[in-house]
Amino acid sequence: MNFQQKNARTGIFYLSCRSLDADAKVETMKMSSPTVLLVNTNRMKPAVAPIGLDYLADSVNAAGHPLRLLDLCFSEDIAGDTDRMTREFAPGVIGVTVRNTDDCYFTSQAFFLPEIKEVIAMLHHYSAAPIVLGGVGYSVAPSAALDYCGADFGMIGEGEQAFVQFLQASQNRGGLDHVPGLVYREDGVIRQNPPRPADLAALPIPQRQWVDNARYFSKGGQAGFETKRGCPMDCIYCADPVAKGRTARLMPPARVVAELSALRRQGIDHFHTCDSEFNIPEDHCLEVCRAIIDAGLSDGIRWYAYCSPVPFHDEMAALFKRAGCAGINFGADSGSDAILRRLRRHFTAADLAATASICRRHGIPFMFDLLVGSPGETRDTIRQTIDLMRRLSPDCVGLSMGVRIYQGTRMAEEAHALGSPADHPNLYGAKINNPHFLRPVFYIAPGLGEDIADHVRETVAGDNRFFLPEPTAGKGNYNYNDNSVLVQAIENGARGAYWDILRRLRG
Repeated sequence: MNFQQKNARTGIFYLSCRSLDADAKVETMKMSSPTVLLVNTNRMKPAVAPIGLDYLADSVNAAGHPLRLLDLCFSEDIAGDTDRMTREFAPGVIGVTVRNTDDCYFTSQAFFLPEIKEVIAMLHHYSAAPIVLGGVGYSVAPSAALDYCGADFGMIGEGEQAFVQFLQASQNRGGLDHVPGLVYREDGVIRQNPPRPADLAALPIPQRQWVDNARYFSKGGQAGFETKRGCPMDCIYCADPVAKGRTARLMPPARVVAELSALRRQGIDHFHTCDSEFNIPEDHCLEVCRAIIDAGLSDGIRWYAYCSPVPFHDEMAALFKRAGCAGINFGADSGSDAILRRLRRHFTAADLAATASICRRHGIPFMFDLLVGSPGETRDTIRQTIDLMRRLSPDCVGLSMGVRIYQGTRMAEEAHALGSPADHPNLYGAKINNPHFLRPVFYIAPGLGEDIADHVRETVAGDNRFFLPEPTAGKGNYNYNDNSVLVQAIENGARGAYWDILRRLRG
């Protein structure tokens, strides 16, 4: 599954203090220990808990800052809830998370930042506190997102240590140029400090107490957790290395077990990894599985993972199964070796076949995620890929059409090298005044064009193992943004990964 899939709106308000540079904004923070309001803006349904805010809140709390969390996911009155929280709590600093900038689907191209911009406008209207943007979605195009949304600061990458350092710098009214990953305005120019990866072993053990995880489980059917951050792969389209770093940094297995145990005590028993690839590096994922088994958790939980098709072998599959694995989403992308090489994937169609055989041998439900329309794609390679999927017979196949281009990826470099994106015939979506690809832009290989979705549907020919994104989400298709079929199934008690719920609904 690609970056934003893994990973979906209220009036215009006066933007107070928006024009102030960083130093002037810091001068408004008078408290010796600023109070912190953390705001979740993600309103996609089924609901996905903001685990980044849950982690961040532990670090802010450990540093001695009073905090509250304003969760707008379930809000029926965003303006009223925002007004109430800012009046009652009077925050000194406001952190706003951007999980997704859009739904990452060519057929819908839903763009979320206008709605987040309105939330920030409300916060500016109700509070003089500086607003700091963060989150995985924000970190892909930080300067462009900061400028678009009208926030005062931004934070690239993980914030547990850097955000606390920002709070300390703000108390001293200076030193912003030393805060890792900080994005700020100075003399009318947006500047970015280089991010610094957090020491994961030094972070507080996640208590998962700040977010109403039990409610999210009842509405979203699963809870996320991390075993690592960053991705060392070189896929030309993926923004995970841009947002999370290009080195896999590992969580101590005992820390992973402590987090799962904390969520288990809240009544949650279905989980999904939030790692780029759970099985890279191989040794670490095996250690995590053994730790889950040794802690006695494996009999009481079920978990799903995003994995690379390699490395995957019988020993790994058997250990996954013993540790409670209920299903795996493999990022397959294509069944054509030529396309896989072009995408800089490190496996082949033969590897996909071997992985499928191992999963069936060990009774692990699995899906293959495909990315159709990438560079070099033709109608013949699409047919080759779909024919391979039929032969390998995964439990289901996810189909994304068109490659969402993200700033900082090799795809973005190639798109810029072709000249003006607005004039390029193979780029689709918002191309005017969009040099950082903040608004959705998709690449579709020559000869396929906008009718790629119709061609794929014809090639799939009604095989219900294939999940196709549709222009509207409420049809039980592969777009998880406001998917009414999934929402209803979870309300009726379905639990687990969304692809697994959908395939069970289809029988």
